[in-house]
Amino acid sequence: MGLGAQGDTATENGINNAVRNDIQNGNKESESSCSLSKKDSKSEDSMKVVEKAEEESLTGVVNGHDEIATNNSVSNGRSILTTNGHEEDPSSNELGSDYATDSGDASSVSKSQESNSSGVSSVISGHNGSEENIVEKGEVEATKEKEKEDKKDDQEIVLIQDLGFTVKIMSPGTEQFDIQVSSMELVQEIHQLLMDREDTCHRTCFSLQLDGNTLDNFAELKNIKGLKEGSVIKVVEEPYTMREARIHVRHVRDLLKSLDPADAYNGVDCSSLSFLNVITQGDILEKKKSRPESVDCTPPDYIMPGSKERPLMPLQPQVKEQKGPQTVKVLTTSGWNPPPGFRKMHGDLMYLYLVTLEEKHYHITACARGFFVNQSSEEDFNPKPATPSHLCHSLIELLNQISPAFKRNFSILQKKRTQRHPFERVATPYQLYSWTAPQMEHTIDAIRAEDTFSSKLGYEEHIPGQTRDWNEELQTTRELPRKNLPERLLRERAIFKVHSDFVAAATRGAMAVIDGNVMAINPGEEAKMQMFIWNNIFFSLGFDVRDHYKELGGDAAAFIAPRNDLQGVRVYSAVDLQGLYTLGTVVIDYRGYRVTAQSIIPGILEREQEQSVVYGSIDFGKTVISHPKYLELLNKAGQQLKILPHKVYNDKKEIIELCSSVECKGIIGNDGRHYILDLLRTFPPDVNFLKLEGEELSIEVQAMGFPIEHKHKLCCLRQELIDSFVEARYMMFIKYAAFHLQQLGVKKQREREARNSQDREITQKTEKEYKNKDKETENSKKGKHDTDKSNSDSTKDNSTNENQMGADEAKKIVESITDSITNGEKQELEESTKDIVKKAAIAVGSLKETEFDVRFNPDVYSPGVQHVDTDGEQLQKQRQLVKDAADFLLTVQIPAFVRDCLDHSAAPMDGATLSEALHNRGVNIRYLGKIADSLSKIKQLEYLYNIAVAELLMRTVKHVFTVYMQSTELMSLSAAVSHFLNCFLSSYPVPHPHQVADELQSKTSKRRSKRKGRTNPLLKDADSMEWANLTPKSLWTQIKVELKSYYDWDLQADCLESMVEQFSLQKISLLRSFCIKTGVQILLREYSFDSKNRLTFFEEDIINIFPVVKHINPRATDAYNFYTTGQNKIQQGYLKEGYELISEALNLLNNVYGAMHPEIAQCLRMLARLNYIMGEHAEAMAYQQKAVLMSERVNGIDHPYTITEYTHLALYCFANNQVSTALKLLYRARYLALMVCGENHPEIALLDSNISLILHAVGEYELSLRFLEKALALNICYYGAKSLKVAVSFHLVARTQSCMGDFRSALNNEKETYAIYKQQLGESHEKTRESSDCLRHLTSQAVVLQKKMNEIYTGKSNTALPPIQIQPPSMGSVLDMLNVINGILFVQISQQDIENFKAEIERRQLKDASPALSEEKTDSELAAISETKQLTEQSS
Repeated sequence: MGLGAQGDTATENGINNAVRNDIQNGNKESESSCSLSKKDSKSEDSMKVVEKAEEESLTGVVNGHDEIATNNSVSNGRSILTTNGHEEDPSSNELGSDYATDSGDASSVSKSQESNSSGVSSVISGHNGSEENIVEKGEVEATKEKEKEDKKDDQEIVLIQDLGFTVKIMSPGTEQFDIQVSSMELVQEIHQLLMDREDTCHRTCFSLQLDGNTLDNFAELKNIKGLKEGSVIKVVEEPYTMREARIHVRHVRDLLKSLDPADAYNGVDCSSLSFLNVITQGDILEKKKSRPESVDCTPPDYIMPGSKERPLMPLQPQVKEQKGPQTVKVLTTSGWNPPPGFRKMHGDLMYLYLVTLEEKHYHITACARGFFVNQSSEEDFNPKPATPSHLCHSLIELLNQISPAFKRNFSILQKKRTQRHPFERVATPYQLYSWTAPQMEHTIDAIRAEDTFSSKLGYEEHIPGQTRDWNEELQTTRELPRKNLPERLLRERAIFKVHSDFVAAATRGAMAVIDGNVMAINPGEEAKMQMFIWNNIFFSLGFDVRDHYKELGGDAAAFIAPRNDLQGVRVYSAVDLQGLYTLGTVVIDYRGYRVTAQSIIPGILEREQEQSVVYGSIDFGKTVISHPKYLELLNKAGQQLKILPHKVYNDKKEIIELCSSVECKGIIGNDGRHYILDLLRTFPPDVNFLKLEGEELSIEVQAMGFPIEHKHKLCCLRQELIDSFVEARYMMFIKYAAFHLQQLGVKKQREREARNSQDREITQKTEKEYKNKDKETENSKKGKHDTDKSNSDSTKDNSTNENQMGADEAKKIVESITDSITNGEKQELEESTKDIVKKAAIAVGSLKETEFDVRFNPDVYSPGVQHVDTDGEQLQKQRQLVKDAADFLLTVQIPAFVRDCLDHSAAPMDGATLSEALHNRGVNIRYLGKIADSLSKIKQLEYLYNIAVAELLMRTVKHVFTVYMQSTELMSLSAAVSHFLNCFLSSYPVPHPHQVADELQSKTSKRRSKRKGRTNPLLKDADSMEWANLTPKSLWTQIKVELKSYYDWDLQADCLESMVEQFSLQKISLLRSFCIKTGVQILLREYSFDSKNRLTFFEEDIINIFPVVKHINPRATDAYNFYTTGQNKIQQGYLKEGYELISEALNLLNNVYGAMHPEIAQCLRMLARLNYIMGEHAEAMAYQQKAVLMSERVNGIDHPYTITEYTHLALYCFANNQVSTALKLLYRARYLALMVCGENHPEIALLDSNISLILHAVGEYELSLRFLEKALALNICYYGAKSLKVAVSFHLVARTQSCMGDFRSALNNEKETYAIYKQQLGESHEKTRESSDCLRHLTSQAVVLQKKMNEIYTGKSNTALPPIQIQPPSMGSVLDMLNVINGILFVQISQQDIENFKAEIERRQLKDASPALSEEKTDSELAAISETKQLTEQSS
C-alpha cells in the first residue's frame, strides 16, 4: 500500500502533545541539526532495498522517518520507513523525532491490531480495517504517468519489505499490554509511544529489554535478534542524569499543561485553536448511530437573516471550559539550585518547589534514583530526606502520593487529554496567530521563564555543542540526491523541515531585535542602520541605509525591496537548479518595523562586500562584473524564468554579459557554493507605474490613467503574469502559423488538381474560425459577459478551454500540413514555411525571427545601467515586450478576472482571498484601485466591489499604522494602539488618549520637568507622545492621501461612518482585517462601535502584537503530480483510479509535510468529496472532519477556507443522519461568513439554501422560509432573475409555503419557476414538466381549501377544515435537493458508456490540467464529471 498511510492511522490513534513537546523539549540530544553535511556519507547498507515483489506484504516506499525530521510529531505515525531512513550513526538520527505513535489507550491499540492483522502494516489513511494493498494500481499508474511526464527512464518505483507484528510490553505498576509495531521501525519509536500512552506517560527515563538484553535505541526492529510476534519487552527504569532529570520535569510540566490553550493564544510552540469538536459537542464519528438524536434546531438570533448584530464572543465558543482541571498550584525549579558540591557527592541533581492544591509546600530533590521530598523550607536549606521521603522513580508517582487532589485531577486530565483528536494537538508547520483572545491568567512557570531568558536560544541547548548552522542545513538539504521517489521524498521532507525550523527561529530573532534584546554588530551607528546576528541568522531593518535606494524612492523602496527579494528567492528555489544557491530568507513585520532575516554565507562577514562579489553590481550598475560559472547557472535558470541574457557597459566601458538584473549579486562562499542574493528585480519592471522619458504606453492603457507615478521605482510584474503572457503569445504564434500553413497547403493542392469543392469550404470555414478567434481575443477585452450562461455551478465558463481546443487543433494542423506537403517540393516549401514562421514571429513580437522567443530583459528601464546598443532594434524589441506584458495585465488579465467572478464559482470572501485570486492571475495589489473602479460598474458584483474597497481601505490604514507605530515607545504601546483604533473605528467624537497617564508617574512627579529616560532607539524623535496627537480627522486625511497616492483611488467619503454606509461595510470585519494585517491581538469581548458617548477601545483591550511573517513555501512535487493525475482521471470519469491516486498524494504529502499543512487539508477535502460521490457517506464524514480540524489549525478558525470546509462537513453529517449536528455546523459557517464578509455574498445564498432545506426536513417551516427568502433574494441579485438557480429557489419557497398551507403564495412562486424553466429549457424538458405537475397539484389543493372556507363563511353547519395534506419530505429527497444545490451529481455509468465517452473527451479535451492544488477549482466541477456536463445544466 502506498506510502505511510499508517501515518494516518497513527494520527487516528492519538498522538500527543506530550510527544511533540517532549521531542521539542527534551530528546533532542542529537537533533537533526547536527549539520547535515556529515550525513552526505550515506552509509551504504541503509540503502538495502528489497525488490522481491513476490512478497505479498510489500508496501510502497516511504521515508517516514528521515534524519532531519524533528518535531513534527505525527508525520506518519507508525510509518513505513524508507530505504535510507535511518543513518547508522545515531548522532544524526535524532531522538524522538517525528515518529509519532499509536495511542494512549488500549482500545486504540487493539484497533490498530485488527487493521494490521494481515501482516501488511497498512491501513488506507485511517480507514481502519480495509486492508487494501494499493501498491498495484494507484502507485504504478502514477509512476507511469510521472515517467511520461519526466521522460525519465530511471524512474523505477522502489518497494520495501515491511512486516507488521505484535509485541507485549511489561511496564512496572501496570498490566502487560500489546502494541503493534513494524519491522522498519526504530526502538526509539516504542519509547515515544510509551511516553504518550495514558498508563505509561509518566516515565521518561527507561530502557527496553528483551530477554535481559538492553535494546539499542537506534536499531531497527528487524535487526534485533530474537524479536518476533508475541515477544515480551520489559520496561526497565534507568538512573537519572542531570539532563534526564530536566527532561523528565519538562515532560511532567507539559503533561499538566496539555489542555491549556495558552500556547495557542500566545502564538508559541506552533499551537493554534480549533473549535470543531466544541461546535459538534464531541467527536461526530463516535456518535452512536442507534439512538436518533433529539433535534434542536433553533438558530441563535445573531445569525438570522437580516440580523444586524455581529457579536464577537461566539467566535470562540466555551472558552472557559477549554482548560483542564488544575492539578497543582505551583511546580517550579527551586531557588536552592544548583546543588552545592557536598550534595552532588550524594547524587542530588536538582531541586524543585511544589505547592499542592491542599496548600502544602514541599521541596523536592531529584537524584539518580528518582524524586523524594527533602526537609528544606523557603528560609532553610536542609537537603536530607523528609520522613516519609516518598522516593519514586517518577515525579507523577510522587505527586500522587503526597496530594490526593493531584491524583484525582490528574486522572481526569489524562482522560480528557487522550480523548482529544490528534489534529487538535499536533504542531502546525508555521505559527498561526489568533487575532482575539480571552483574558488569560498569568501563572508561575519557571520552565517558561528559563526558556525565555536562557542565554542559549530556547531548546537549542539540547544539540551537542553548537548552535544550528542554518545556512549549512538549508544548502545541504538541497544537495541531497533526487534520482528516485524515496530519495526525492527524503529530500523534500528535509528541505521542508529545516525551512520551517528556520522560519520559526528567524521570527523569534526578529522579535528579539525589535524588542531590543540583541546586540547590534555595528553598535556605534544610528539605530536605523544597525544590523544584527542572532542564532546564526543575519537581521537588517527595512530603512534606506546610506542612501542606497535614494534614486529609487528612499525608505519606500527600502521597505518594499525585501519583499521583492523574497519573490526572487521563491522562484529561484522553485526552479531548484543544482549548483545555484539562494539564502534562507524570511521577511518579518513587527511593531511597525520590517526586518529581513537571512542565513549567512560562510565567510562573508570576514570580507568586504567589494571583494566577495564576483558577479553583478553593488552600486546599481556603475561597476559591473561577470563570472562564467554564474552565467552558465543563471542562463539555465533564466530559460525557465523567461529572463534574457543581455550585455551592458561597466564604468570602464567594457562590455559585460549578464543573465539577471544588474543588482543581483553572485558571491562564492568559503564553502565553494555559488550564492545569488539581492533578487529584488528578478522580473521585468511594471511600466504602468514608472514615469519614463520618451516612452509612450498604448492608447488603451493611457485612457485608464496610466502611467501612475508610484512611491518607489521597484514595481515589478509577477511571475504568474509573465507565464500567462508568454503562453498567450505562444498561442498567437501557433495559430498564426497554422492559419498561413493551411493557406499554403490549399494553394499547393490547387496547383496539383482542383480536387473537390469540399476542401475549399473547409478552408473557408477554418479561416473564418481563426478570424473569429482573433476577433474574439480582441473583443474579449471589451466583451460584455452574459451571465445566464453561467448559471449552474457546474457549467464553468472556461474561456481557456476554447483556446485550448484551438491550440491543439492549430498544433495538429502545423504538424500535418508540414508532413503532407513535405512529400512534394522540399526547397520551395522550406522557403515559404520560413517566411510564414518569420511573419508569425514578428506578429507576436518575438526576439528572434526564426523561432518563437519571448523573454524579458529586467534591466531595460533601470536607471544607471548603460546598455550596449542603446537605440538598437533589439533593445527596442525588449522594451516593447515589457510594455506589452504590462498592457496584457490591464487589457486581458483584469477583465478575465472580472469575467471569472461573474459566475461566482470562486467568490472571494475577504481581502486575503481576493488578493490570492488576483495574485494567481499575476495581478499586483497596486492595481486594486483600478479593479475596484471596473467592479463598481457591474451591479452583480457589488459584493466584490465592497470587498475590494474594504481591502483598499485596510491596506492604506496598515501603511499609516506602520509609520504611526514607529513613533511610539514601548511603554505606551497598548495605549497608542487603542487610541489609533478609536480614531479609526469608534463613533466617539473626540477620542482622548485618556489612558496615557504613565502607570509609573506618581501625581507629584508629573509637575516636575519630564526627564527623558532612554527611549526606544528606533524612534524618529525624542518626544514619544507624538502618537497622542492623532485625531479621527487627521487620520482620515492621511488615509485619503495615501489611497490616492498608492492606489490612485479617490475616496469621496469624509469619515468612516459615511464610507461604511456607502459601501455597506461592517466595522467588525474591518477590525478583523486590521488585526490580521498588523498582528494586533485584541481582547475577546463585545465592542460597541456606534456609541457616541463612550470610547470603543481601552488600553486593556490590546493584548499583544504578533509578527506578520512572509516566507517561501517549499513544495511536495511528487505529491503534486499524483494529485493532478488523479484530478485528470476523475474528470475523465475514472473515479476509482482518481481516488487511489489522490490517496497516494495524501500519503506523499504526509511524508513531506508531516501531519499538518494547508495542502493536506485540501487533499482531505477532495477525498471526502470523492467518497461522498461514490456513496461512502461515513468515510466522507471522517475525511471531512479531518479537513475541518486541519483548516482551523493551519488557516485559522475564521478563514474563508474553513467556512467552506464547515459547509461540506454539514452536508456529509446530514447524509449520515446527524441532523442537528449538520445544522450546528451550518450555523457556525453562517456566523463566520457574517463576521468575515456580511450578509450580501453568494456564499451566504448557498449556506441559506442548505440551512433552509435541513430545517424544512425537520418540519421547521417558518424558520426555513426566512432563510429561503434570503437565499432567493441573493440568487436573483447575483445570477439574474432568469437563472436556473433562481428557479430552484422559487420552487423551494413554494414547497415550504405549501407545507405551511399558504397555497396562494406557493402558486405564485411555482409559476415563476415554471416560467424560467420554460424559457431556459423549453416545454418538453422534464424539469418544466415536473414544475407544471407541481402547479396542478398546488392549484387543486388551493381549490379544495377555498371551497371549504366558502362553506364555512356561508354558514353551512358541520363543515370542518380538512386536514391539509402535508407530508414531511423524506430524508432522501432532501439529500437529493442538497446535492443539486451544492453542485454534486451522482453518476451511474456503465463501462461501455465510459468507453464511448472517452473518444468524445479526447476530442474535446474539456479541461486542461488545472494547477492542482489551487483553490480556484470548485468542488462542483469535480463532481460534475465532464461527461455529465449537459446533465448537470439541466438538473439544477
